Amino acid sequence: MLPTEVQRILLLIGLAATGYLMILAWNDDYVKQAPESSYSAEPELPMAASELPQDVPAGGDVAAPPGDQSSAAIAHDDVPDPSLLSAAPAPPVAPASTPAAAERLVRVSTPTLRVWIDLLGGDIVRVQLPKYPQSLDTPDVPYLLLDNGRDRTYIAQSGLIGSAGIDSGGSRPLFHAPSAELDVAPGERLELVLHSERNGMALRKIYSFDADDYLIGLRYELDNEGSEAVNAGLFAQIKRDGKAPPGESAASVGPKPYLGAAITTQENRYQKIKLDDLDDAPFRETVEGGWIAFLQHYFLSAWIGNPEDSNRYYGQSRSDGTYIVGYTSPSQTIAPGATGVWESRFYAGPKDQKQLEQIAPNLNLTVDYGFLWWIAVPLFYILDWLHGFVGNWGVAIILLTLGVKLVLYPLSAASYRSMANMRRVAPQMKRLQERYADDRQKLSQEMMNLYKKEGVNPLGGCLPMLLPMPIFIALYWVLFESVELRHAPFMLWIHDLAAMDPYFVLPLAMGGSMYLQQLLSPQVGDPMQVRMMKLMPIVFTALFLFFPAGLVLYWLVNSLLSIAQQWYVMRQTNAQPAKS
Repeated sequence: MLPTEVQRILLLIGLAATGYLMILAWNDDYVKQAPESSYSAEPELPMAASELPQDVPAGGDVAAPPGDQSSAAIAHDDVPDPSLLSAAPAPPVAPASTPAAAERLVRVSTPTLRVWIDLLGGDIVRVQLPKYPQSLDTPDVPYLLLDNGRDRTYIAQSGLIGSAGIDSGGSRPLFHAPSAELDVAPGERLELVLHSERNGMALRKIYSFDADDYLIGLRYELDNEGSEAVNAGLFAQIKRDGKAPPGESAASVGPKPYLGAAITTQENRYQKIKLDDLDDAPFRETVEGGWIAFLQHYFLSAWIGNPEDSNRYYGQSRSDGTYIVGYTSPSQTIAPGATGVWESRFYAGPKDQKQLEQIAPNLNLTVDYGFLWWIAVPLFYILDWLHGFVGNWGVAIILLTLGVKLVLYPLSAASYRSMANMRRVAPQMKRLQERYADDRQKLSQEMMNLYKKEGVNPLGGCLPMLLPMPIFIALYWVLFESVELRHAPFMLWIHDLAAMDPYFVLPLAMGGSMYLQQLLSPQVGDPMQVRMMKLMPIVFTALFLFFPAGLVLYWLVNSLLSIAQQWYVMRQTNAQPAKS
């Protein structure tokens, strides 16, 4: 028969192992969700005006077939009201005969982008990112950012509205392309020129693609070949549903990334436009230049207005469950025989703050680090600098942790000395508590006298725990928001520092280090408070189970360095003679 203590230890080990296996099983069943790694060969397109049933009036809605959400609204219904240009509404335009949906697509391939464009309206209806795989398990499947199909709507639309009637009056223009495909080789910059004629006007919609850029240029050229002057202005907008991106679950454990729109204004450099707010009321704002974006985890799409124009930005929800955010430029009057030109830019890609900062003022703020951004931004640049030397984000996090400990060493050393002094006077404090157990006021006075005599600060020991917290919170948002750390490996089983440790080794090791650090700290104060502090390693371990592995790595290394520093400082303090 084993001794009672041995049985108790074996029972605790068995319970711990059982709990660990249960957490792993729960993680496999409810947390890990296989991301969508495949999709249709081409995006689904909405019905053209010429494809509508004859008994449907122009400008009306048609009921979508069951399960076909892409046809829930007519394409021209997306066009903003010409009143946003302060121009008279355009006259009705007869629907043009359009080819089948499969013949309306033009595909553009660059080393950084794969873009599908619908010739009806010239809208961008799908964007893939070849340099960013959909998941680690499917490295050859590009990330799908924009798409229209599979009950998903996320497209970028643009056109001309006003008295010219290009995209107004009941239908979109049908463009013609020189080819159904355009391949942009590394180092090249090519243009895709789409042509259309309407109401006595020649229209060219020109997209420009840079092989190494996620920024797409857009230019409209309108030749007024009629006998009267016409008015027209550019609209550029993003239409999206409110669903989570493919591969992300709304029921996932941990904090949820922001899904919604954002804009920059003269008053606010970065202003969120939440989808719930658009459900309550439309959004309107006039901005010099500016941009409007739709954000999700790690990626975004954005229309960037001409910086020389006073643009009218808008956002609204639609009855089909989608949302539209965009802007209209000032209208232009094009005299007979003259040509009107409008320009804009569209970004679809990762939240690369260095590149976003060069595109437009404040666009880099879409990498949202929260209220501690003033700490998070320098942390990211230090991490990026360290990564440039070591080539591993995990090693960079370890070096960053070491650097933070060196910077905070004087303050934390003073706190550890205070903790050592508290442990040294603990026997005297216990005698005082026994002597004045029935007189709380006298006990407080005597304890304060003891602290003063021994030069002890009872609150000084809290500082080592509080000092790293702002850095911890800021680093959390750096790891959570920075696309550079998406799918970044460390070593062994850690293949993604921005995701949780799949086997919970780092969180459990972190909890053990916190427990060891607690053993070195003096257990003084109210008994209830002492018991609560003993629960902290368990509470933190439970919280960190589903945190990004990079963040847990930072806290683990910080705890280990703190243990070494605490042991060294307390050993030096205990070796000093006590005050007489």
